[in-house]
Amino acid sequence: MWAYRLVAPYSFEKLQLPAPSADDLRDGQVLLRFLSAGICGSDLPGFRGAKGRLPGDTGVCAAEMNGFPVHEIAGEVLASRHPAHQRGDLVVGWASGFDGLMEFVVADGEGLAAYDLDLPPHQAVALQPLACVLYATEQLPDLTGRHVAVIGQGSIGLLFSHVVKAAGAQHVTGIDPLDRTVVGPAFGVDTVVRATSDRWLSHLGADHRPDVVIEAVGHQVATLNHAIEAAAFGGTVFYFGVADDDTYPISMRLMLRNNLTLKSGVTLQRRRMLALAGDFAREHPGLLPAYVTHTFDVDDVQAAFELACRPTPGRVKIAITG
Repeated sequence: MWAYRLVAPYSFEKLQLPAPSADDLRDGQVLLRFLSAGICGSDLPGFRGAKGRLPGDTGVCAAEMNGFPVHEIAGEVLASRHPAHQRGDLVVGWASGFDGLMEFVVADGEGLAAYDLDLPPHQAVALQPLACVLYATEQLPDLTGRHVAVIGQGSIGLLFSHVVKAAGAQHVTGIDPLDRTVVGPAFGVDTVVRATSDRWLSHLGADHRPDVVIEAVGHQVATLNHAIEAAAFGGTVFYFGVADDDTYPISMRLMLRNNLTLKSGVTLQRRRMLALAGDFAREHPGLLPAYVTHTFDVDDVQAAFELACRPTPGRVKIAITG
């Protein structure tokens, strides 16, 4: 089978490896044939060569793990030891080993769900990040009539903007250094701010502070503090971005004096959330076609990741198809 391996920063190598079989599955696992994958912002540090926390990330120049770093995947079930999945099912969800860049992938069946057959695989794979955003939004207070600010208007931030608007937010502010004036309104953004979060914060008046601030950037410390400083009294901050550092210093004085709530966390109940993502996509039929803006063949994985690393106003989600 084909598989990709990061052998140096910014450098994939395509390999031929023995294919796994049904006999290799443990209870609860599923064997998939690759149909599509999505590139997530959390994949990019690995592509750049940063050393992650996975047990197998022991390479000298890069992770050197087969199939790494992709975790958003859609595929066809070839064999299953999970009761919810049968041979021939088309499913979407998590490549639980962060090894989705392979022709055949063994994954945890609890992180997979069937998707609407009317969806092409390159759009279906976007249900995985949508499921994550929907789960995070469930953890927020009632958004009806609220002002929500989303720091970071990449593929996750724009999904958040769309979902919180659909959940009843009266006003959505999207903050990003990239020019999202064309893309943002299509995802429910009322005020598009082209600026870094610290510059936006420095011009934020007391009467315009958001009730809820979502940090959808990650991989840095400063933006979380910007979110905390921006939130209105009694507000909520949700840190969705991936933390690359173990410790993030925050202002507990602001947290205390402003009666703020700080939340974070990974996506649980994954099969339920994937099903809800499918329902949400049916209720908003224009979302996934607008969201997946670029599609690459599996032979062009290198080019797909290189584009993902370049800020481009018209790019939202990149999918790779088999």
